[in-house]
Amino acid sequence: MNLTGLHFLLTYQCTFECEHCFVWGSPRQTGTFTLAKIRNVLKQAGETRTIKSIYFEGGEPFLYYPILHKGLQLAHGMKFRTGIVTNAYWANTVGDAMAWLKPFKGLVDDLSISSDLFHSDVKMSRKARNALKAAGRLGIKPGVISVAPVEKTKDKGEGAVMFRGRAAEKLAPKAVKSPWTQFTTCPYENLREPGRVHVDPLGNVHICQGLVMGNIFKVPLKTLVADFQPETHPVIGPLLKGGPVELAKRYKVSHESVYPDACQLCYEARKKLRKQFSACLAPDQMYGVG
Repeated sequence: MNLTGLHFLLTYQCTFECEHCFVWGSPRQTGTFTLAKIRNVLKQAGETRTIKSIYFEGGEPFLYYPILHKGLQLAHGMKFRTGIVTNAYWANTVGDAMAWLKPFKGLVDDLSISSDLFHSDVKMSRKARNALKAAGRLGIKPGVISVAPVEKTKDKGEGAVMFRGRAAEKLAPKAVKSPWTQFTTCPYENLREPGRVHVDPLGNVHICQGLVMGNIFKVPLKTLVADFQPETHPVIGPLLKGGPVELAKRYKVSHESVYPDACQLCYEARKKLRKQFSACLAPDQMYGVG
């Protein structure tokens, strides 16, 4: 596995409760990194000697501002390329956004701002525009992550909803569906050779949200990477062989006849397999439990 990127899910908590959210983020979610755990994970990332970039996301990472800032200082000091993903809830004015972002000047290489019709009543919110202007003035490279509503045609620069997490429950009923038998590959993740993983506050190392290769607080990341055998993984193996269709067939999972995309079939099958494979289909937060 040539792992070059590690993304901290700094917290599952969020100011929003967007219908398209992979991680069921909400103000009521639990699970947040401590500074000690961030130090632990960064040390392990360095020991791989292949990881080059570190991102902080969530949930909403700015909810834990001092920990976010210190984590980025540590990552920058270790010569990692760094980034943040945020909804810019804090950017009430350009001046306010400058105050929030100024401590990150020189520490952050990329600021990705989530703004779309799931976050506000306009595609590019006022707060997102304020954050973009402030980042530009501070020399922080800004970008926008935007997802198109299910009911609308995608505009340039917009991504499509992936029907996993909350989207599988909230948005799938609104989507055009296709026969389940056509979903024979994973269209979004390189499950055999993932270039990046997400690590959550519980130590789960996610290849896809809710699909875990191990726990970094139980087994060192360097060992997890060296020992990763995708073809023999009880969930990744079937997905590589025949996508979500093979996963459902392999374990005789009951399913609907139509789905909007491969993600929903995979996600719904994984939910039904969690008791059988609890170590690699985790944590509860990723499955809307609790």
